[in-house]
Amino acid sequence: MSQTPSAILVVGPSWVGDMVMAQTLFSELRRQYPDCAIDVLAPAWCRPLLSRMPEVREALALPFDHGDLKLGERRALGKSLRGQYQHCYVLPNSLKSALVPWAAKIPTRIGWRGEMRYGLLNDVRTLDKARYPLMVQRFVALALPVDAPVPLLDEITAPHLEVDDASRAQAMAAHGLAFTRPVLGLCPGAEFGPAKRWPEQHYAAVAQHWIDHGGQVWIFGSGKDQPVANDIVAALDDSAREHATVLAGKTSLEEAVDLLSATNAVVSNDSGLMHIAAALKRPLVAVYGSTSPGFTPPLGDRVAVVRLGLECSPCFERECPLGHLNCLKQLPPSQVIDALQQLETADA
Repeated sequence: MSQTPSAILVVGPSWVGDMVMAQTLFSELRRQYPDCAIDVLAPAWCRPLLSRMPEVREALALPFDHGDLKLGERRALGKSLRGQYQHCYVLPNSLKSALVPWAAKIPTRIGWRGEMRYGLLNDVRTLDKARYPLMVQRFVALALPVDAPVPLLDEITAPHLEVDDASRAQAMAAHGLAFTRPVLGLCPGAEFGPAKRWPEQHYAAVAQHWIDHGGQVWIFGSGKDQPVANDIVAALDDSAREHATVLAGKTSLEEAVDLLSATNAVVSNDSGLMHIAAALKRPLVAVYGSTSPGFTPPLGDRVAVVRLGLECSPCFERECPLGHLNCLKQLPPSQVIDALQQLETADA
């Protein structure tokens, strides 16, 4: 790289968990270039995450739906950014994701090879997946010379979202929440598909145990997760239901981040909310079935991963190809409850 940049543009990923993990790159760039401005071009929904990352100066909204090419509009957006940045890091592997920095004529445009992007990128890296098994290693490696050693996990700055007290209090007031009892956050959804979802009756058993021991439960998720959240509450004893609050489908992403920061512990499927909870440094039990913590693990020192590791998993399918979902159905609530108790003991 020929010059120290005064401003860097990062073309960010389009999934919640991936955007959280992208903070590892932002941290590495901040380490190398302490005085450089870092802006992130990403879908507008990412702003609540990016605004809680101290390394990021500005979130620039990418005004296209997922999958839209819109060549003319991308070129126009790129032209509007000309002269503002010296380096650009393109995290998605698609051709279209490299169009804006190319049109912006950013001098140094870095990314993995992906979809035939020669010319659009001028520092094209060839990804050896075996050499870089973790997504965060792949992100951070883009900020390093081609021949640099593989960044080790303990050398990578873990994602670390920052929430201020005022926004947290505002979110709690908006949803009528209070710290009357210790809070367990449940994240029973998974946008990718049902093969990543631990059964709701198992979540209900964990919730019942937490409430029986003096706690309250907040259930997070999108509108799609609301039926599952309601089923969890319905499975509780009558006396326990008053201590369970369904937030799924009722919060913005911004509020979900702030409210997750208020929990005493979290239980989650492998999902974007799992990565948010880890980045908020919450004690976290992450439940894995069809996927593997060997690629996108939650990063934190108060994280417990529970999985059965059956012969058929990980399959990385949206739905169980064998039709039984044993990797999750056979994972008992007691295993998650034990993991929660071990985290509590470690914090004591």
